[in-house]
Amino acid sequence: DVSLQSLAEHYGTPLYVYSQRTLEEHFKKLSSSLSELDHLICFAMKANSNQAVLRLFSNLGGGFDTVSDGEIMRVKAAGGDPAKCVFAGVGKRREEIRYALEQGIYCFNVESEAELQRIHEVATEMSKQAPVAIRVNPNVDAHTHAKITTGTYENKFGVAFEKIEALYAHAAGLSGIEIRGVQMHIGSQLTEVEPFRAAVQKVAPLVEKLKNTYSSIQFFSIGGGLGIVYDPALESGQESWWDSEEGRKILTPKTYAETLVPLLKPLGLRVLLEPGRFLAGNAGALISRVEYVKNTGQKNFVIVDAAMNDLIRPAFYDSYHQIVPVQEDKNLPAIASDVVGPICESGDTFCKERAIQKLEEGDYVAMLSAGAYGFVMAGNYNTRPMAAEVLVNGDKAAVVRKRQTIEQIWAGESVPEWME
Repeated sequence: DVSLQSLAEHYGTPLYVYSQRTLEEHFKKLSSSLSELDHLICFAMKANSNQAVLRLFSNLGGGFDTVSDGEIMRVKAAGGDPAKCVFAGVGKRREEIRYALEQGIYCFNVESEAELQRIHEVATEMSKQAPVAIRVNPNVDAHTHAKITTGTYENKFGVAFEKIEALYAHAAGLSGIEIRGVQMHIGSQLTEVEPFRAAVQKVAPLVEKLKNTYSSIQFFSIGGGLGIVYDPALESGQESWWDSEEGRKILTPKTYAETLVPLLKPLGLRVLLEPGRFLAGNAGALISRVEYVKNTGQKNFVIVDAAMNDLIRPAFYDSYHQIVPVQEDKNLPAIASDVVGPICESGDTFCKERAIQKLEEGDYVAMLSAGAYGFVMAGNYNTRPMAAEVLVNGDKAAVVRKRQTIEQIWAGESVPEWME
């Protein structure tokens, strides 16, 4: 019930806007679909780490999938519980491991034998036992973008399926280690249930065997990866999980649960999920102002004030984001346009030759599905300040991150004394 036009005019652009209702609905739908299981949804906060978003999921009873000590600190600052945090990532530093142990995190997702040894050494130095789950790489192709697939032997993540039992046996002999679970994650932006089914079906017998061997095992984490719709016209092959009236075979929380719950329930273990994009992606939009319209005779360029430093996904992943005028006028023609930013890179392009309502200087556009991997991947290229973030709830709106000032960009820099 809040006008994006009014938000853009009041707070300026580029501007990220998030819907509290959408965030809550996605969390509740996913949790409800898994009601037959003892489960914990750990939001993959690398998708969106704004304090307001974290507080919202914490208030709903969620935990967090973290990948750095900084993210654990963010959880604490937002009022979240470190005891509901898992710590993932292939390159955990000693000081990060120490900090996570001091905070009493729920579990480390261990990615290699070398990491297991390091965690054991740090825990022993602290006279503690570190809770761990070794990440199984099931060698299942998720058939997603090459830069976000994680579950094959070509990827840097996890331990090969064939080596897991031996590594658990080794872990059991380490005094600084408590075996607490088993973990896997095969990739991101999956829009079909089959890769999930194949991975769980392959790993579940291994989990059952490990559970019977190590009585301390409490949970099986099946990772995240649930995809979202980016293009409602399906031009990019994505499918809308909420568009059930179309009668298409689509990946909904219901379909996901109906496929996986029968495979997971017999294990008798707590099930952890680590979704990020699914919860936050379609809850956010990036609002941008049209600065110029430039027609070269060959191309119509719509030049906006947002850039690849604000939303890097199109430049980095060739990703599709639906772009719509904030004020739609069906009487205006649609024109094939390239929507581009002001950065001095040809890659600073949000779309090419896309039919978009005729736009003029001063109009606003919304880049949709920007709630995940949007602001969190932003930077200061071209000395451009970071955008502001706003959360809306019904007819209320609040700034949840102030716009960075230009001077703040170089606040930590200094000139060496010999140049004075």
